[in-house]
Amino acid sequence: MKQKNDKNKVKENKDGIEEKVLLIRRVSKKTSGGNYVTFSALVAVGDGLGKVGVGIGRGLEVPLAIKKAITRARKRMIDVPLYNNTLPHEIFIKEKAARILLKPAPEGTGLKIGSVVRVILELAGVKDASGKIIGSRNKIINAYATITALQSLKRREK
Repeated sequence: MKQKNDKNKVKENKDGIEEKVLLIRRVSKKTSGGNYVTFSALVAVGDGLGKVGVGIGRGLEVPLAIKKAITRARKRMIDVPLYNNTLPHEIFIKEKAARILLKPAPEGTGLKIGSVVRVILELAGVKDASGKIIGSRNKIINAYATITALQSLKRREK
C-alpha cells in the first residue's frame, strides 16, 4: 500500500488501482434547527495502463464522502486509447462551462497541463501530453469534461 503526504492523497490498493483525492468541499445548509453541514469529495482512480474514472461522494464526515467517491469512480472507469505513452490525436471538448484542449506530445515532454486534468491523465497512464483549460476553474466540471474528452478519443494503430 503506497501513500503520499502532499496536496493530493495517493493510495494504491492490492488490485493496482491508484486513488487520488482531487477536492474536498464543506457544504453548509441553513435549516430551521441551525446549520446542516456535509462534505463532498471528488476522487480520481486509475491503473496507469489506460483505465481511469472520476466520482463524487457526499457524506456527513470526510472519510465517508471519500469512500463513496472511490466506489463511484471505480464503477465508472473508462478505457483510454494510448499511443506511445501519449494521446492518439488532438481533441477539443466543450462540456457545460468548461472547454478543454488536449494534444499529443513528443516523448520526454511530460504532462504540460494543469489542475485536475494533469492528475487524471497521470492516472490513465498518459506520460506525454499538452493542453489548455479554457473557461472554467471549477474542478468538478473540468474533471468530468476531461473524462468526456478521453472517452471520445479514437484508437490509432502503431
